[in-house]
Amino acid sequence: MSYVTREAREHLLETVGEATDQLGAALGALGAAYEKLDEGNADRLEDELFRTVQTAYGRIQRTHAGFGERHGIATHPFSPSAPGSVTRAARDLVEDAVEAVVEADNLLADLQDSMMPVEVGDPELRAGLSEVRELIGGLEERARRFLGTLGR
Repeated sequence: MSYVTREAREHLLETVGEATDQLGAALGALGAAYEKLDEGNADRLEDELFRTVQTAYGRIQRTHAGFGERHGIATHPFSPSAPGSVTRAARDLVEDAVEAVVEADNLLADLQDSMMPVEVGDPELRAGLSEVRELIGGLEERARRFLGTLGR
């Protein structure tokens, strides 16, 4: 493998890691929002938003680790990040989560548009990125609907 290919793969993995961090931030914010809601709204949050982000987060972690392992590039474990302030309202935390998901999606879209996953990636990586983007693709709209009915 050439030095340039290895550098490109490391850059690709770094970008996937940034998207993973964003999904971890979203997961942390949704978890904190869950704790602030009544039981009915908390269950709705879990069903409509949290599970999707949790699934996408798990998939992107496996994609990241698998690509690193297949190509001999060291990776690190990820964990959901805690939201900044515990005094924030559930609505604000959900909005923070949506911003993080949108950022993750933008990172992955830019990566896919760069053709790097085709040039130095592999089929497993491309499938993982596509699956994550499919999972999070409709989340912004679902969150908007959720927030529109919150407190009613």
